[in-house]
Amino acid sequence: MSWVLDFYAISLKKSYHTKFKYGHQQCDFDEGSLFFMAPNQVFRVEVEKNHKQVNSGWLLLIHPEFIWGTTLAKTIKKYDFFDYAINEALFLSPKEEFTINNIVRNIQQEYQTSIDKFSKQIISTHIENLLSYSERFYNRQFITREKTNHKILERLEKLLTNYFNSDDLIIKGLPSVLYVSEELNVSQSYLGSLLRVLTGQNTQQHIHNKLIEKAKERLSITDLSISEVAYELGFEHSQSFSKLFKAKTNFSPSAYRKFLN
Repeated sequence: MSWVLDFYAISLKKSYHTKFKYGHQQCDFDEGSLFFMAPNQVFRVEVEKNHKQVNSGWLLLIHPEFIWGTTLAKTIKKYDFFDYAINEALFLSPKEEFTINNIVRNIQQEYQTSIDKFSKQIISTHIENLLSYSERFYNRQFITREKTNHKILERLEKLLTNYFNSDDLIIKGLPSVLYVSEELNVSQSYLGSLLRVLTGQNTQQHIHNKLIEKAKERLSITDLSISEVAYELGFEHSQSFSKLFKAKTNFSPSAYRKFLN
């Protein structure tokens, strides 16, 4: 069964023999995990045959109109994890789960209290706290799952090296963030968040760093003109290449070449 929700959805799910599918990604959940969805994203649940379904947890649905006029309306879109795939869910420690559940209980208690002019702001503040803690716990997950995440970094480095050492630059131009994330089988948002936590730079910056590394190599070991180097690196216009090179190095390509000599 599939749904397209008009709500922001936050769910803590402990399920057995139930497969959750989000977009084209699928993951088996046998432990508690927290995942997030933005409005108009596709969500699917598949129950394995011949197994008794055992579920526990909660689902919090937030309609965008509910938070209009609150600070949450301005900040909710900054949280990248609403665009993570289901297999990039947040796996909570018992202590973290306790913290999250307490916040949700506060939301539930306020929602079931007589509604007054303070209700919306109080509930939205609780939701902001939930999202802030979730962001903290995601950062923890990026660090504690060091082996898995460093494998992604290694694969990223290998992918970019192979791309920049092939004819793909001339034929296809610079690799996009979408291309890189699809090759690594992670979502664009998750990859960007992971890289920012582990390296302080996002995916686009990693691509540009590899480009500048390659450009420096071509400027130092060849006699190619600036336009020819730009063409080799996938630029239609040498001015665009020169502008990016100077932004990254504080040298124009020609000044860098003179500096080396």
